[in-house]
Amino acid sequence: MTRNVAILIFDQVEVLDFCGPFEVFGVTGRRAEGDPPFSVYTVSEQAGPVLARNGLSVNPNFTIYNCPPPDILLVPGGYGTRQQMHNESLLAWIREQAERVELLLSVCTGALLLAKADLLTGLAATTHWAAMDELKNVAPATELRPTARYVDNDKIILSAGVSAGIDMSLYVVARLLGDAQAAETARHMQYDHWTGSAAKA
Repeated sequence: MTRNVAILIFDQVEVLDFCGPFEVFGVTGRRAEGDPPFSVYTVSEQAGPVLARNGLSVNPNFTIYNCPPPDILLVPGGYGTRQQMHNESLLAWIREQAERVELLLSVCTGALLLAKADLLTGLAATTHWAAMDELKNVAPATELRPTARYVDNDKIILSAGVSAGIDMSLYVVARLLGDAQAAETARHMQYDHWTGSAAKA
């Protein structure tokens, strides 16, 4: 079974927030025979290049209107989240996907978008250390875990800032495919991943 992993991107998205998880899911299982476990693609609201942080231009694979139905949706962070928090069309799409996906993931200040979409009420969450107060204001009914590398609410999993998204993605690989596959992926990437237990909601 190949799971579709959609990674949302938008102007001023943090590069490692989406590229790190893209690499994890993209290389997992690729050296084994048979179908790969994940089909990874980027999605934006509109067609055309997205200008990520520090001027990196990225061409999304699909728009939110024509992308393959995701099994996993990942929402990254970056300064661009502050504008997208007021984008009702995008928030509605995130809400719609949250109803149907197997897993909904956020990295860094992507948590702000989940909060604005009213998806974190009664859950536990983390985000970039510098955005904790902002998340608390947007999601007062959410339990913040400021020291957690990532937080697992079963369907919704959130990570702390930037590089933490790589560790969260490896955690998801382990959860879905086993610890050995996550370790093999990290070894292939030559990444010394954090292997502490997830903070459970």
